[in-house]
Amino acid sequence: MTVRLRPDGHSGGMDACVSPAPAGARESAERERQGFTDHPPETIRIAVSRAATPRAALDEIAAGLKGMRPSFVNLLIPDRLDPDGLQTALPLALPDTLVFGCSTAGQITPKGYENDALVAIAFDRRHFRVASALFSPLAPLSIADVVARTDKLLDQFGTTPGWKRLALIFADGLSKQEDVLVAALEAGLTDIPVFGGSAGDGMRFQRTRVLRNGELVSNAALLLLVETDLEFRGLGFDHFQPTDRRMVVTEAVAEERLVLELNGAPAAVEYARLVGVSVDALSPTIFAENPVLVRNGDLYHVRAIQQNHDGHGLTFLSAIDNGLLLTLGRGKEIIRTLESGLSIRDESGGEPDFILGFDCYLRKLEIERKELAGQASDVFRTHRVIGFNTYGEQHLGVHVNQTFVGVAFFRPDRRLPL
Repeated sequence: MTVRLRPDGHSGGMDACVSPAPAGARESAERERQGFTDHPPETIRIAVSRAATPRAALDEIAAGLKGMRPSFVNLLIPDRLDPDGLQTALPLALPDTLVFGCSTAGQITPKGYENDALVAIAFDRRHFRVASALFSPLAPLSIADVVARTDKLLDQFGTTPGWKRLALIFADGLSKQEDVLVAALEAGLTDIPVFGGSAGDGMRFQRTRVLRNGELVSNAALLLLVETDLEFRGLGFDHFQPTDRRMVVTEAVAEERLVLELNGAPAAVEYARLVGVSVDALSPTIFAENPVLVRNGDLYHVRAIQQNHDGHGLTFLSAIDNGLLLTLGRGKEIIRTLESGLSIRDESGGEPDFILGFDCYLRKLEIERKELAGQASDVFRTHRVIGFNTYGEQHLGVHVNQTFVGVAFFRPDRRLPL
């Protein structure tokens, strides 16, 4: 793994890249147009475009970030934009800028839930530094290689006194490798918390991509090692509780996350029976509102179902194996749990400057079916959430589904000079 610094202080190289140390002043921006209910964040700048073509969209993004030299930019890409066109236009619109990101299954903008927005989050270099590594190909995955390369990245990314670290992971959401990847990263990063989301492809489930060094890549995962002088707190929550209806996986193809039998019966048939619908009625909405849970100690994690497989099997979005005990979940009031989960404060009672959010697409499906998207968007705006809808979430070493995972960053100490 190598690090090559360019004359402007940015870095290149395919194995690792490191952003410059915080320096310089941030110019003011027209932030009132961003849509948050009180005032825009102080430590990031957000640009959003709904233009029809990649070049026009990226030109709008560049205009929105004009005058700022960020540490790095996180680009969240809607499925409607042509990836080849985006890849071609990116270096023209944002030259000499570290840009990372992924394709999505929806976006959380300063207006709330959206489906077609290109979102750029520019992280202020006074408060953020970053190093990155790309794991490609992701499948087959070598745990030893992930740990070794993570160790090298840590060695190369010099620490800043008084600053803290966290890791963000953006993984191919169709790779079926996130469970093992996140566990390996947790081992390699030791005491550094890991948060993230699996890249999406709208509702098509055909191809997902991660973005690094101007290239959109499938069958890959992007690791961002982020250093910040801001206080931050991780959060993760869902809105389900276990019922008394249980299932045992009696036949599965673990590497494909495919369950063929539950309780000795065809998986789709048995699941439909327990839910109380016909097999023909199974749909993403049914799966979203009737998830299966796996118990881990006193906690239950969602193992979301992606789709019905040939009318008999069920394809899952997380690891599954023979003998696993599953419990059918029942939802609680989703808006109330969203409001409660996002109501986070720092030690002095201060609200976050912003929350970087990774929200499962199945949560959004349920919210939209219940005609609650407007209310959810109001909650996101109030709590200053920016992020995307995922095919899976990574939270403190575990790959989960149907969960909101986030990192709340708090405002800098106002006693320090700006």
